[in-house]
Amino acid sequence: QVQLVESGGGLVQAGGSLKLSCTASSPTFSTYRNAWFRQAPGKEREFVAVINRSGGTTYYADSVKGRFTFSRDKAKNTLYLQMNNLKPEDTAVYYCAAGTTGWSSARGYDYWGQGTQVTVSS
Repeated sequence: QVQLVESGGGLVQAGGSLKLSCTASSPTFSTYRNAWFRQAPGKEREFVAVINRSGGTTYYADSVKGRFTFSRDKAKNTLYLQMNNLKPEDTAVYYCAAGTTGWSSARGYDYWGQGTQVTVSS
C-alpha cells in the first residue's frame, strides 16, 4: 500500500503560479502510474494530468495544457505539478493518485492523497 501526501496549495491571484508536491511513503511509488485530479465544490473529480512510470510521457487535460507541467523525482518519491497562468476556474482541491490500470479515469487509480486546496482569485 502506498500513502500519498499533497502539499503546496494556497491562495494565488489570477495569472500567478503555484507548485504542488505529492510525496509517497515508499520507493514502490516508482512502480505505479501517477496522476493529478482536481475537484471543485459541487463538481465531480476531474482529470488534470498523468505521467507514465518512466516519467518520459505526460498527458494533460485540454483545460490545463500549456499551463501545467507534471514531473516526478523518483529519488525523492515525489510528484510535482507546476501550475502557471492560473485562472479562477482552476480553483479546486487537487489530488495526486497512483495506480496500474488507469490513465485519465479515476477508476484506474488505487491510492489517493488527502488533497490540497488551490484557490485562484480574480
